[in-house]
Amino acid sequence: MTYEQLPDGVNRETMDADVLIVGGGSAGLSCALHLQNQIQMHNEDVSSGRKAGAIIPEQMIVVIEKASEIGAHSLSGAVLNPSALRELIPNFKEEGAPLDVEVKKDAVYYLGSDFSFKLPVTPPPFHNDGNYITSISKLNRWLATKCEEKGINIFPGFAAVEALYDGNKIVGVRTGDKGRDKNGVPKPNFEAGLILKSKVTIFAEGTRGSLFKKVSEKLNLREGKNKEVFEEGVKEVIQMPPGTVEAGQVIHTMGFPLSKSIGGTFIYTLPGDKIVLGLVAYLDSEDPLLDPHRELQILKTHPFIQSMIKGGKVIAYGGKTLPAGGWYSMPKLYGNGFMVCGDSASMVDVQKLKGIHLAMKSGMNAAETVIDGLLANSDFSENQTKGYEARIHNSFVKTELYKVRNFHQALSKGILSSLPLLGIQEMTGGRGLQDPMPINESDAHTTQKVLDVWGPMGYEEQMGALPKADGHLFFDKLSSVYLTGTMHDEDSPNHLILKDGDICRSVCEPQYKSPCNHFCPASVYEMVPSKKETGKKDLQINYTNCIHCKTCDIKCPFENIEWTVPEGGGGPQYREV
Repeated sequence: MTYEQLPDGVNRETMDADVLIVGGGSAGLSCALHLQNQIQMHNEDVSSGRKAGAIIPEQMIVVIEKASEIGAHSLSGAVLNPSALRELIPNFKEEGAPLDVEVKKDAVYYLGSDFSFKLPVTPPPFHNDGNYITSISKLNRWLATKCEEKGINIFPGFAAVEALYDGNKIVGVRTGDKGRDKNGVPKPNFEAGLILKSKVTIFAEGTRGSLFKKVSEKLNLREGKNKEVFEEGVKEVIQMPPGTVEAGQVIHTMGFPLSKSIGGTFIYTLPGDKIVLGLVAYLDSEDPLLDPHRELQILKTHPFIQSMIKGGKVIAYGGKTLPAGGWYSMPKLYGNGFMVCGDSASMVDVQKLKGIHLAMKSGMNAAETVIDGLLANSDFSENQTKGYEARIHNSFVKTELYKVRNFHQALSKGILSSLPLLGIQEMTGGRGLQDPMPINESDAHTTQKVLDVWGPMGYEEQMGALPKADGHLFFDKLSSVYLTGTMHDEDSPNHLILKDGDICRSVCEPQYKSPCNHFCPASVYEMVPSKKETGKKDLQINYTNCIHCKTCDIKCPFENIEWTVPEGGGGPQYREV
């Protein structure tokens, strides 16, 4: 029996919606709320005579989210530019938006192996005047309450696994079944997934959206675009003793501990004597041993960081990827019956490490395009949805992304090599010496062999450098996963699809030392003694550890792993981060 097949006598229920939003993050929730607000405003204007036209009848707006609750899978830095939030909810402060603290101080440091120095002037991209430090999981939970107050239907625990088509028109999605065992056989608690039909579908799945990935492949939405590239970030929340932390500081560092990869770190201070410590690394690194979790633990040994966190205790952890290709990696944003928003559309300013406000604004632009379609007798043909792209081009989404359209490409050449290129880009409004600056290789294909990157003893040297876990400030990966609250049904199908295990055993482990064992921030992948060939190792997938960062789908050098959605409700349970 395949996962699409149902037991005898069981049928899938069909539910009709007017507008279906796949993903309950900042983009999806902003789309839903803005759409309902705009419908209400339009109808009030028509009723009062301020505007000519027809009343828009009540719309069935549905948001589906794979997490067990809104916010549980939401992870970001997060320093929020409030521009989109202010437009969406002008009195957001009075409404109780959970913004922890306004940024009061900015600083950038360079870290050597055992020293640090502060840049005398904070570069403009690192200025955060008027921005807020917040938890994106808390913010999204709050946005969800605002949506529900407006009568929007939010269904957490429903993972979209298949887009439904009528020709090249998307007409809805199918959600995943619940209650199948490891072999796909229905258990006594089996629940068949739903067929959700809709007039228009908004894809807002976040980074490397698994459903939109399939849609973009089928409809060729990335033709002529730069390759998608990504960064991987990990972060911890550290509880410090009372009275030891000044809230409202944002500090970025470069240098230590990364040596073979481009990246940096961020430090945010919160009320309640909490420190957010995170590290971000480019996934187009050649380093097969790149391990952001490991680098984060090493970072905490540096004297500069130690002076800030000594006496603290890590209380939360998380990891995710973020799209880094920017403007020229964005797919075609619309089509017959659909639009795509936020991280799924590569809308992140990687120079400033900001994407929340861009996701929100793109969702709002999609909502305004839906209004146009509703007023045109529910026309959501490609000719109608192309208005979404025009709105993006006329909003600050383009203004901000276009300024840094070649930033990632330049910085990927290395810190020193990129400095003159970045300087020229700054002087030419982002153009630089070449525009567009191409990205020809995916992150998977940049990975090199261990010997070529680290030398004959490199693997042993790197594996011996990890600080000893103490359960307070230093953690091994499994202990960190515990802090995420991750849960999956152990007797459910493995959502991480290994295409060819022979490659792992015969080529990847001997020559690359199994990059998935390193880059995964959650100990999902492990090499164990082979049952097929004595003296070799096979890949074991501990899929119940998965925190849904999707790095494996991006960085495996043989593109041998496919990340698919697990049973709805599984995954991390983020609250603090």
